[in-house]
Amino acid sequence: MDISAITALNNVNGTATVSPTSLTGMLAEKEKKAEGTMFETFLNTAIDNVKTTNSYLSDAENEKIRFALGETDNTHDLTIAMGKASTALQYTVAIRDKVMEAYKELMQIQI
Repeated sequence: MDISAITALNNVNGTATVSPTSLTGMLAEKEKKAEGTMFETFLNTAIDNVKTTNSYLSDAENEKIRFALGETDNTHDLTIAMGKASTALQYTVAIRDKVMEAYKELMQIQI
């Protein structure tokens, strides 16, 4: 560990001042960043959910093909894959419908 870094920390005093205008500016900037990251997080989550749904649908299709070709006779795996795909698709469609309802409602707001 570097001794000069510790000495520099010991010389720090707690008399820092921040002007109210700069504080307001910093808060406004943080709020804008938070809004951007909130939407970005929502969008990334939605994209990940669609990718997961596509993965489940693909797995179910692969299980159907394997069962149809006689590569497997385990109906349990086929049923589970189809159930996961169906549930994920219903969830994705429900979310899409709610987002579209919210968008339509926002578009009807009079300014």
